[in-house]
Amino acid sequence: MRVITAILFVFLLLLQHRLWFGKNSVPDYLALEADVARQKETNEKLVQRNKLLYADTDDLKLGVEAIEERARNELGMIKENETFFRIIPNDNKPRTTK
Repeated sequence: MRVITAILFVFLLLLQHRLWFGKNSVPDYLALEADVARQKETNEKLVQRNKLLYADTDDLKLGVEAIEERARNELGMIKENETFFRIIPNDNKPRTTK
């Protein structure tokens, strides 16, 4: 009876070793689970970015206003007979005299 118990105990130790330290062990599973969570977060950010890009392309396909807005903001274009004013904030602090 003691021999069978010893053999079963050795098998139990071998199985525990494989469970905790072998290939596809519990730490490997936890690391993969964390990788999947990070990838899901990245994918969600990309889905949101894609939605914005699709909305942008729809605006550009359907309306002239979106094209005009982009031309003004990104290319600095102005309409004919239109005056452009650039307001530059004054970041200079008042000088104090000693």
